[in-house]
Amino acid sequence: MFELKKIIGSMLMPLPLLGFLCLLCFMFTLRNHKLASIVGFVVIATLLSISTPYIAQKLIDPSSQLKYVFNVKKHQQLDKIVVLGCDVNPNPRLTANSQLGNCAKSRLVEGLRLAHYYPNAHLIVSGGGIGKVTNSTLMAQTAISLGVNPKRIKQNPAAMDTADEAKFLATALVDYKVALVTSASHMKRAKDLFYAQGIDVIPAATDFYDFYAWPKRKLFIPNVEVLKAVTATWHEIIGRTWIELRRWIDPQSL
Repeated sequence: MFELKKIIGSMLMPLPLLGFLCLLCFMFTLRNHKLASIVGFVVIATLLSISTPYIAQKLIDPSSQLKYVFNVKKHQQLDKIVVLGCDVNPNPRLTANSQLGNCAKSRLVEGLRLAHYYPNAHLIVSGGGIGKVTNSTLMAQTAISLGVNPKRIKQNPAAMDTADEAKFLATALVDYKVALVTSASHMKRAKDLFYAQGIDVIPAATDFYDFYAWPKRKLFIPNVEVLKAVTATWHEIIGRTWIELRRWIDPQSL
């Protein structure tokens, strides 16, 4: 009974419920609008498929990201801990940590973990934001509220993307041992952009996606969190393609 209740509950969530209703609608209109119905059916079916843990697990390949896990036992010293920005939700009525999105919080937590293990390392929080509210400011405020000495924290609020972050921080990171904190799906592109600026960083990934341990009853039911993981992977594919295109046009860019 418990399993059945969970399955029904999962199927009634907006993504699977509305998606399957769309499929039914396309099936009913197939006779009068054949081409449009087939295209619509395929598009919705694809969206629902990549939103299932079973398909997403094959698309995101989480095992390939494990090489980006930071092992404190392998590194005796760190000079700089760079935490790249992510999502923010500005609201002056909320505390700084509540204005950080889940992705930003995950990155900051990993940065704070490393700051605990390496008390002499500087914590560099990076990223622009929306209007006057920036990732770097919110991360710095959150870190201070959790006990980090303000003198250890450096901000990089002007960077609006990863290429900016690498370019603006490069001069401050040269000849230092640097840990780069970002999402696992984003690490390959971020590491490449920092390397292009002459900075060989040590990956310290976070925000991993892995659906291997999910119960079998969930594997074939579309889930919005799964769709987020696939979206993040797709975002990185587009980002890396853009970088390759820019470099093909101008080898000196990025």
